[in-house]
Amino acid sequence: MTSLTNTNGDAASVNNLPTVTFTKLFINGDFVDSVSGKTFETIDPRTGEVIALISEGEKEDIDIAVKAARHAFDSGPWPRLPGAERAKILMKWAQLIDEHAEELAALDTIDAGKLYHMCRNVEVPAAASTLRYYAGAADKIHGEVLKMSREFHAYTLLEPVGVVGHIIPWNFPNTMFYIKVGPSLAAGCTMVLKPAEQTPLSALYSAHLAKLAGLPDGVLNVVPGFGPTAGAALSSHMDVDAVSFTGSTKTGREIMQAAAKSNLKQVTLELGGKSPLIIFDDADIDKAAELALIGILYNKGEVCVASSRVFVQEGIYDEFEKKLVEKAKAWVVGDPFDPKVQQGPQCNKTQFEKVLSYIEHGKREGATLLTGGKTVGNKGYFIEPTIFSNIKEDMLIAQDEIFGPVLALKKFKTIEEAIKSANNTKYGLAAGIVTKNIDTANTVSRSIRAGTVWINCYFAFGDDVPFGGYKMSGFGKDHGLEALHKYLQVKSVVTPLYNSPWL
Repeated sequence: MTSLTNTNGDAASVNNLPTVTFTKLFINGDFVDSVSGKTFETIDPRTGEVIALISEGEKEDIDIAVKAARHAFDSGPWPRLPGAERAKILMKWAQLIDEHAEELAALDTIDAGKLYHMCRNVEVPAAASTLRYYAGAADKIHGEVLKMSREFHAYTLLEPVGVVGHIIPWNFPNTMFYIKVGPSLAAGCTMVLKPAEQTPLSALYSAHLAKLAGLPDGVLNVVPGFGPTAGAALSSHMDVDAVSFTGSTKTGREIMQAAAKSNLKQVTLELGGKSPLIIFDDADIDKAAELALIGILYNKGEVCVASSRVFVQEGIYDEFEKKLVEKAKAWVVGDPFDPKVQQGPQCNKTQFEKVLSYIEHGKREGATLLTGGKTVGNKGYFIEPTIFSNIKEDMLIAQDEIFGPVLALKKFKTIEEAIKSANNTKYGLAAGIVTKNIDTANTVSRSIRAGTVWINCYFAFGDDVPFGGYKMSGFGKDHGLEALHKYLQVKSVVTPLYNSPWL
């Protein structure tokens, strides 16, 4: 079975432990205590121990932060700067991310249990790339000239939507921070960002870097706090013009309700997923097994697009199952600072217990446990890679988003059966297809109701590729120019033409 690799005490591990410097709210360019003076604990999931006490933002703090953002939008320089000048600041910030990559990576490792080497070498550099991508778009925001059928001249302007509320999740703290702030800053918006209460550290450090880069005061405000207080206050605030949220479908509904009951602010939501990976008989079995394993175990399964349902055609099913189980048993769980480790702890105790409860549901409902299902070690929130077979589609483990290292494996006969099973979910965030047949790939990719479909690959994200869901996985896009445009409003301007030789 999978064993815990623990390098606590090893020099490579200890040297990467960060000093936590920023624990207060970041409002109007300064780190400040909350109005109430309350704090909350942020926990290291490797041990269950307290890392630091964080200032707890509540409604009063959100009010102050929104006031700062509103002043910065209505009277400050940021929306009025030429796009090229905004780009310079974003580029400088991206450079600071590169220079402080170790600190940002280590903060997400101790706060979220993420693999240090993946954060340092992939996720943090990608965050800098995201800022650079939108910096490059900041001076290319323009409308169009319209030819009217009457004696008028018309054109459109693209204007920043105003003050934006960002609410981000705990599974990719660095990544989600920059996916949200990058396009909204490029558009000229100001904002209040609430990081997940489980993982506030890297967001506060990023606020510090924004200040160093020269971002004007009030443009970016970071207020850690809890959903029912800080998050609710931000979603319902009458002076917030738009909210962008990534998280659970349940919370997404509450945000929509708050927006509707307040000022009808614009809302974009990236919510849950139960993504299918469909593997056909002509697939390379070793490659398919590797994709399936990475699809569910990357970031310990705490990924909205995790391939938590794997459908395998009957001709290769038995060989595939054997190969997948072998790979899962060899997967290394342990200290996320250890470069040999492939899976760290679940982000928090609540999620740890939720995943274990779903594993027990799977056993009770009659699924076959092929491997895993147990905790690893005697401290922290570590769970073995877990694979179930003999799945029925009405089982909880086949329908609910578990958000952990738990895979449901099912056999299918025909392409029609695979498509029907893949679409048998309330979610529609992503899907994967493994086949050498282009006709099969085309048919299935056009038949699955999901916002992203990967063919013979998985987790193939990019700054220029729009990402978002169908059905109850939400609406609106992150990444790409579509993300920039959701923070812009279209204004039509019309003037009469007099004595013009042509329309």
